[in-house]
Amino acid sequence: MAPKEWSNFHVGRDCSHQKWSRRNTPKFTISSGETVSFDAIDSSNGQLDTSSKACDIEMLDLGLANPVFGPIYMNDAQPGDVLKVEVLDLEVADWGWSAIIPGFGLLADEFPDPEIKIWELNREAGFAQFKDMRIPLRPFLGCMGLAPANDEELSTVPPTNAGGNMDCRELSVGSTVFLPVQTTGALFSCGDGHAAQGHGEVCGTAIETPIRATLRFELLKNQPWMTAPQFQTPPAPKYQTPFPTLEPTVLSWLVQTKGLTRSEAYILASVAGDLHIAEVVNVPNFEVAMTLPLGIFS
Repeated sequence: MAPKEWSNFHVGRDCSHQKWSRRNTPKFTISSGETVSFDAIDSSNGQLDTSSKACDIEMLDLGLANPVFGPIYMNDAQPGDVLKVEVLDLEVADWGWSAIIPGFGLLADEFPDPEIKIWELNREAGFAQFKDMRIPLRPFLGCMGLAPANDEELSTVPPTNAGGNMDCRELSVGSTVFLPVQTTGALFSCGDGHAAQGHGEVCGTAIETPIRATLRFELLKNQPWMTAPQFQTPPAPKYQTPFPTLEPTVLSWLVQTKGLTRSEAYILASVAGDLHIAEVVNVPNFEVAMTLPLGIFS
């Protein structure tokens, strides 16, 4: 993928790393207001492709998973500042994958066997096909983050207080992310392209895909009150009336009314269902609900 013509800089696939660390050598230095494009491979780090089968999931080296690309050094950034990141453009590949990985995901005990779904992404029409359903494409970067304050090396798999693997589906084109700077230069990296994902990513994967991202950076000085990532989004897309219910019931509903296997229903819930807390007033008993947009069904 070539960099967007309006980018000041480009980060290629040869610039990957799998630890958040202030010891990582920056690829280049940018100034506030400049734009960078990133060419990121999928979260399997190239271990999966369009020919992959379920048996390939068992062979995954998870130590290679979830690479991020960078880092880039922001001129004059110091701890207590904030790095503002505007998502200008996201372009996914023409394919993606979702998987059930043994031992991983919300219902890992109920899904011990590996499964994989290879998606053909219709970028022009803006959807991915799942049997007779159309999943709207809504690309975003699962990972955007900065290096930590000390010399520790943090995995890129969990999120940190400086961003990281947030898997927040709202961070699509038009959104703005604010990351608290932990160390000199900020050292921003990103990756983990998603073509679509439901809130909660319940089976552990979205529609994972290579992605080209174009981001604009601005340094906001002296904002020590911001100690965790924040974001702003454009108006949300409008879906048809959702089907609200508890998540395990969603799986049963999909199996009984839509003719899916239970594994297919689990994957669909991960890429199109939104898991959220419905109420917490009756602590320690919480109500967790899932909605699924009926508009995906033809």
